[in-house]
Amino acid sequence: MPQDAFTLRLNAAELNTALKGGRINRINQPSKEELAFIIYTGKRTVKLVLNVNASECGVYFNDAEQENPLVAPNFCMLLRKHLQSAEILEVSTPGFERILCFRLLCTSDFSSCERVLYTEIMGKYSNLILTENGVILGALKTTALDENCKRMILSGAKYVPPAPQDKINPADFSALARVLREADGDLARFLFTRVAGLAPCTAEQIVASYRGGDFAKHVYDYIFSDEVSPCVVLRGGKPADFFARSEAGGIPFPTLSEAQTYFYTRKRADKRQDGLRRKLETALNGALKKQEKRLGQILEKRRECENAEENRIKGELITANLYRLEKGVKSCELENYYDGNPLKISLDPMLSPAQNAQNYFKKYRKQKRTIEALDPQEKETRAEIDYAESLLAAVASSDSEEDLRSLEEELLAEGLLKTQTVRTKKKTEIPFRTFESHGFRILAGRNNVQNDKLLKKGAPHDIWLHAQKYHSCHVLILTEGKAVPEETLLFAAGVCARYSDGKGDRIPVDYCLLKYVKKPPKAKAGFVIYTDYKTVSADPDTV
Repeated sequence: MPQDAFTLRLNAAELNTALKGGRINRINQPSKEELAFIIYTGKRTVKLVLNVNASECGVYFNDAEQENPLVAPNFCMLLRKHLQSAEILEVSTPGFERILCFRLLCTSDFSSCERVLYTEIMGKYSNLILTENGVILGALKTTALDENCKRMILSGAKYVPPAPQDKINPADFSALARVLREADGDLARFLFTRVAGLAPCTAEQIVASYRGGDFAKHVYDYIFSDEVSPCVVLRGGKPADFFARSEAGGIPFPTLSEAQTYFYTRKRADKRQDGLRRKLETALNGALKKQEKRLGQILEKRRECENAEENRIKGELITANLYRLEKGVKSCELENYYDGNPLKISLDPMLSPAQNAQNYFKKYRKQKRTIEALDPQEKETRAEIDYAESLLAAVASSDSEEDLRSLEEELLAEGLLKTQTVRTKKKTEIPFRTFESHGFRILAGRNNVQNDKLLKKGAPHDIWLHAQKYHSCHVLILTEGKAVPEETLLFAAGVCARYSDGKGDRIPVDYCLLKYVKKPPKAKAGFVIYTDYKTVSADPDTV
């Protein structure tokens, strides 16, 4: 992100025009490294975000609602004490530094003074520092007394700007011209390493716009021009960067603030979505691993019972030959009258032949009881594995935070995720995925709970679809008694294929009337049986 001095100078001018003369009505701190100022500008009320997080640092307007903590953090309380109802005199950048300086007139019943809020936008060193007469009143990030640091940031200490870089200040044209006479090779790299306040991408833009002539004058004019044409560049459908000047392929915005708002909002949404996806996948993989381990134990016990019939036969053969056997022998070989072959049988010499026979019958009965107990356990475990795999498939095919939130709710309801005890807003029901094709409305479930709800949503002659032999969302075409054209059917099948774990260009999708779809009693969410169906080959890329 080019939060360099070049961009911040233009941002400061934009903020100064919008906020000069405005009053701070309210101050909130929704997160550890972000503050929000509610400011009345004289015409309207705006919310100014000051973010000093290393990966999201910036100052811009944003109307999105954010939940604030029940108890305001210390720095937020300090700002409320000193800046409530303060008038904004000016927003500027001191020198050519990555600092936004808010000059504020603070008036109370008994006094009036000027205070300065420094917003230092410097990556991981970003900070918010409030001063009065050059003395620090408080800072969001402070340094400890025992830290070996060149710059002390503590209440009562004198505010000292960050140490300047060993680079040329571009405001000094003669020094800039002298340095650029030595420029050769990669000009963008040279600008970045020798001229202060330029991000690599800004240096590349300056070089790309050069059309010959005095290079030093071109650099100076580019940096200190008031031209602003903000844009956001996307890569792979995700926001990659924002710029104060237009960039090829960039999405244009009227103001730098709007470009930053779009960029950071999308970036945070993607970050939340990726984090939520990882959380759900971790929980589901853990549950799947647990059930697979349980299934392995069940199958191992089943293997141990594979010789149950052999133990029964041995007991019968010993019983049939009691007259031929004597106590004290360790084994015997008897004719197996089931197949006519001799069968060697181990015996306990301490027991009588009849007792040995009873031992074999006892083992047989125990193994039979074990097998009878394992059957429902294996069925239940395989159902749990299938259910976890269906959820994993749904997570993998989800393409929005709304999809993942609906799956999170299902996991919480099933106990696969620990219930969160933090304060949350009242939950609104997440709607079905909705599509339209040739005048027909198409609904698709986001999770297994919604898949079940689809059965009650439609009429008996609506068309229900599901990917064949794959985990997929359930899809319903609301026919309203009308005949469904083939194009609509193929589109709905494509929705099924898109939100399935099937691979390839064509996915088989079954479809039937909703009246032929039934949910077995006590079945897991999303599990149904259906009859009277047909199959089409669907293209997942049609959606």
